Amino acid sequence: MPEGLIIETPPFDAYEQMAADELLCDALRSPYTLRFYDWREPGITFGYSQKIASVKAAVGAQRADIKALVRRPTGGGIVFHESDLTFSFIFYQPGTYFEPAKTYDRLHRALTGAYEKAGVGFELLNARTADYRTNDPALDCFAKPVNLDILYNGKKVLGGALRKFGDYMLYQASLQAPDSGTNAGFHRNMVIKALGEEFSLVWRSVGFSGIELEKVKTLVLSKYGAKEWNERI
Repeated sequence: MPEGLIIETPPFDAYEQMAADELLCDALRSPYTLRFYDWREPGITFGYSQKIASVKAAVGAQRADIKALVRRPTGGGIVFHESDLTFSFIFYQPGTYFEPAKTYDRLHRALTGAYEKAGVGFELLNARTADYRTNDPALDCFAKPVNLDILYNGKKVLGGALRKFGDYMLYQASLQAPDSGTNAGFHRNMVIKALGEEFSLVWRSVGFSGIELEKVKTLVLSKYGAKEWNERI
């Protein structure tokens, strides 16, 4: 069975979280890398193709008190990170075609299946919905579910965003179940179990080195904390 790495990182802010994922994508320590975010403070992320003016207007109307606002390298809408379980998964997916629907279907069916075995009734949304296009208004990701999101009692509890680079895929996800903060250990184990079974992985936990932490700080200064990135459109 192939090995998957669970990367343990210290508490990061929103800018550092994005930098850490990019660093892991570049390093490719393993064909399968899972990382759960440890949040130092609340933050807001938004999709790569969202217009900054629309994002700021939407955020300002809802949560002007959260100052950390960063553009993700992946797509999707606005996500408020306060008590969610946030994680990223980098995995081998060879081929030249980017087929997000097939990827979401695979990942989210694996996750709902693991929860079903644990007696939790998560379900996959199967409906024609609008996506997060560049010219659409900025959307609160959890206020308006899209096709293949995961629901609980009719409300969205998990959504993800993707980016393909070469033969690998980056999946960034947020779980906002009612107990995602208070029962984080259970949900973390569900994600580990679901992805491990889906990709037939044996997991091993590893940490970040001091050199990697310095690279995260450098990438925040040069990219994720910079106006050129966050206000690119």
